[in-house]
Amino acid sequence: MASTSRTDRKGRGRGRGSGSSSLPPPPSTLPLIIEEFFIVVYEDPLVKKELPKKFADYLDGQEPAKVYLRAADCGPRLWTVEVLFDGQGRMYLDKGWEKFAIAHGVDFGWFVHFKYEGDDVLTVKVFDGTMCRRYYYSDDEDSDDESDDDVKPCIHPL
Repeated sequence: MASTSRTDRKGRGRGRGSGSSSLPPPPSTLPLIIEEFFIVVYEDPLVKKELPKKFADYLDGQEPAKVYLRAADCGPRLWTVEVLFDGQGRMYLDKGWEKFAIAHGVDFGWFVHFKYEGDDVLTVKVFDGTMCRRYYYSDDEDSDDESDDDVKPCIHPL
């Protein structure tokens, strides 16, 4: 039986062969869709929060004056938050963010995930300093009728 050296074998290994990839290149004609993004709270959790520039660019030409935050798993309540655009391509969650952050206990080092649902609605998931998701529920069946002046916290089960 003749022996074969490693260099004589072709097409069976897991290495990087000189053949072409089986994946086609990404189409350059597809529009950029930014549906999900996150922020990490590195500064005071109650002050305005800058959203990623790519998301602000995605909304170019249709900048909303306000957005509605909906905490995933916390009932139907929508938190109205004013949006600030600084004229240099940056977008901030401004007035109303503080109430949302207080109600959900957002703190330093936390990770806040946003999913754009369209119609100026962002669904929010909050992850604490251990990078574990916090689940909330509402104890008020009429939570969607509450005034924005009421800061009724969502409850995090322990």
